[in-house]
Amino acid sequence: MSTQTPPPAEEKFVLSSSRHFPDWLARMGASLAFTTYQAGKLFLLGLKPDGRLAVFERSFARCMGLGVSDDGRSLVLATQYQLVRFNNIVPPGQLHEGQDAVFSPHVIWVTGDVDAHDVAIGADGRPVFVNTLFSCVATTSETHSFRPLWRPPFISRLAPEDRCHLNGLALDGGAPRYVTLVGKSDVADGWREQRAAGGLLMDITTNEVVLSGLSMPHSPRVYDGRVWLLNAGTGELGYADGDRFQAVAFCPGFSRGLNFIGHYAVVGISEARENRTFSGLPLDAALAQRGASARCGLLVIDTRTGDTVEWVRLEGVVRELFDVVVLPGVRHPAAIGFKTDEITRVIAIDEG
Repeated sequence: MSTQTPPPAEEKFVLSSSRHFPDWLARMGASLAFTTYQAGKLFLLGLKPDGRLAVFERSFARCMGLGVSDDGRSLVLATQYQLVRFNNIVPPGQLHEGQDAVFSPHVIWVTGDVDAHDVAIGADGRPVFVNTLFSCVATTSETHSFRPLWRPPFISRLAPEDRCHLNGLALDGGAPRYVTLVGKSDVADGWREQRAAGGLLMDITTNEVVLSGLSMPHSPRVYDGRVWLLNAGTGELGYADGDRFQAVAFCPGFSRGLNFIGHYAVVGISEARENRTFSGLPLDAALAQRGASARCGLLVIDTRTGDTVEWVRLEGVVRELFDVVVLPGVRHPAAIGFKTDEITRVIAIDEG
């Protein structure tokens, strides 16, 4: 008698939220977009006309950094070997099939697999991104894979070696200003030995170190007169207070992705991978002390108190996030992808 092993059950996508999270989105007059490279998805999270959560997703290989324009009408997404710019093709004040934003890809820059992390939209409208493989901040080029703008002074040359794991970028006044990196190293993959306490926040306009002794810092952002960041290896959201990191809140997961609206911070958190990148960090002890395990999702944190006032939890196929942005003035967003032929039927006319 022969037996056949049934195929493994397909993992499902499960999203749940705190009871008043939809009300919070409605009060803020905004929606959220976030990325997962682990599952290769761009998610848009808004509200349906009846006030229930609306979840929309599109697939892109290795979704990483996500930048948004000040008016919320353009997005730039870093993928495995491209930067993709999306524009909202729904005119202000109008709807398309009940949605007030449909982000359609209009421009693609082919960078090659440079392990792009954070990306932002500069004052001139061009993408600026962290080129992690080459340890530099870069922008797009019309004739080449990228144009380097800055590299840490201890990096002797551009080489595809991920020497310091440069990962985070903050603009100030529309120009690149601050970066985060995991370790001060000038050899291939040298940052890994410094994960626990070798991280830096640097000002790229002066080449000065603003903060040192960080643990896998990510997602620096300039907001309300402060430089905020995630000290991911300790699980803390905080800001630079002189040469000291001032923690504001603990995040129960490996934190990456940070954006703000009002006095709230929206933080992405991920489950911990069992490998030498995520394990053995101070976060492990901090979670154990609190009787918690790392989870995947979004936290809405009141920056005045450090309290998590709302949350979104992701389970099943999505276990890690990278970036999150707030879409101001957008209630029910959608996006166009490339996996079906829908892109062939989206035609928008620029009437000046």
